[in-house]
Amino acid sequence: MSKQRNIVICVSWPYANNNLHIGYVASSLPGDILARYHRMIGDNVLMVSGTDSHGTKFEVKAKQEGCTPKEIVDRYHAHFKETLDAYNFSFDKYSITYSDFHKSHCQEIFKKIYDNGYLYEKSVLRPFCPSCNKFVADTEVEITCPNCGRQTKGDNCECGYVPVEKDFEGGKCLICGSKTTQKEHKVLVFKLTAFKDVIEQTLKNGEATWRANSINETKKYLKDLVDRDFSRDLQWGVHIPIEGYEDKVVWCWWEALLGYLTDTMELGQEQGFDWQDFWKKDHAVDIEKIIYAVHAKDNIMFHSMLLPAELEATKENFITDVRMVSSEYLNYKGQKISKSNTPSDLSFDAKSWSDKYNTDSLRYFFAAKGPEKKDIDFDLEIFQTTHNTEVVNKFGNLINRTLKFKGLEVLPEGEIDKNIRDLVIKTYGEVAENIEKLEFKKATECAMNLISDANRYYDEQKPWVQAKEDIAGFNNTIYTCAYVIANLSNILEPVMPNSCKAIREFLHMDKTPAWKEVVPGSVSLEKVVPLFARI
Repeated sequence: MSKQRNIVICVSWPYANNNLHIGYVASSLPGDILARYHRMIGDNVLMVSGTDSHGTKFEVKAKQEGCTPKEIVDRYHAHFKETLDAYNFSFDKYSITYSDFHKSHCQEIFKKIYDNGYLYEKSVLRPFCPSCNKFVADTEVEITCPNCGRQTKGDNCECGYVPVEKDFEGGKCLICGSKTTQKEHKVLVFKLTAFKDVIEQTLKNGEATWRANSINETKKYLKDLVDRDFSRDLQWGVHIPIEGYEDKVVWCWWEALLGYLTDTMELGQEQGFDWQDFWKKDHAVDIEKIIYAVHAKDNIMFHSMLLPAELEATKENFITDVRMVSSEYLNYKGQKISKSNTPSDLSFDAKSWSDKYNTDSLRYFFAAKGPEKKDIDFDLEIFQTTHNTEVVNKFGNLINRTLKFKGLEVLPEGEIDKNIRDLVIKTYGEVAENIEKLEFKKATECAMNLISDANRYYDEQKPWVQAKEDIAGFNNTIYTCAYVIANLSNILEPVMPNSCKAIREFLHMDKTPAWKEVVPGSVSLEKVVPLFARI
């Protein structure tokens, strides 16, 4: 690998309890934009994620369906991979948490954390269902969220709040409907309070790049920081390698977060590099390292607090600064689109949208109009407007009227307009600067401004008149616009990879995009076809 920056892009792990919804695509897309951009500028990039396959829900559902938890998980894992492929997510590894590699390496890390004194046994009050005669898991209890007042399952609320012991008083068992009581139960607890200084420093170091939601949410939890349960009374999961707890599993969030690390470890084995060069301060010390955490706002505290604490608890000199990329929610009529909170007569299944509509256009929408810093409403009409007015009328129109000009079979040689060339060079810089700042809307706006400038130039030059009266002027106009289009295939590659690949084929360019100016040759235009259709 070259000595540029070492980049790990950690995209949140979707939970395998239903098909992927379009909101997951919207909140995860910044990860793929970052990965493609960093690869283009020559950085060493690992984009990792996988399917979160453990938890109570799978044991309950398996009993209901008369199958194993693995069979349920495998069904959704296959669907997740198919969906993410449809949207062109360029993962270096997309794994699953039940893999032997992940489990064994997590267990090694958990043993180190225990030996370092950050896991301890505690008698706590846990929800107990008298009718079911058992302790019930957080996801099997319905409580009233003290933060927003809504009814929610006990693992975490849609508002982002993670319930604590006192919140389960008077809950309702979701298995039988009975009221739960609180009974003493021995659990293993992670000493999160021991890492308050680490979390505060992570927050301080990240304030220049973190979004307001990450900063505010982390500060909120820091005010009343508490230790967090580590063990769960389940069979399906990563079993705890500690004497007396072998029959319990780790709370799935603790091990899913380590999936970013185990994915990197496995890639290192497969590709022959040292995974520690990406994750540890005392390795590859001359190389800058960046760890991005890409997720929706309901995952903030896990990535800003639990992940840094868990890494620090190993005492192995891990990087604990996480560059948070936390999106707001994609809504339908003001309500969050999610697996559990979507109108029954509507489909926000991400795969169904990819089957019906151009995924590059959907990616463009989420980059240009998505929930970057505030919740946004989404439906077909909203998407249709952006697709038709910006993707088709501006970008598609520039390509079509330049490269499919009537009677044009070969791209003519001409001189590139100096002002347009200056704009192209400037746009490379502006888009790069905004991506580095995690300002994806601004980055996409800069690219669209270049498209608008090129369309304006085309209209001002009137090539349909030049073709009859000034052939040299016509050649210059068409060649200048083709030059813009060629460079847009680099500039928009992180957002619209399929379309940019097609443009490079149209103009017989190098198949591998790079973040630098490109000048097209005089080539045959027989491959050019329209890229976008109106909805």
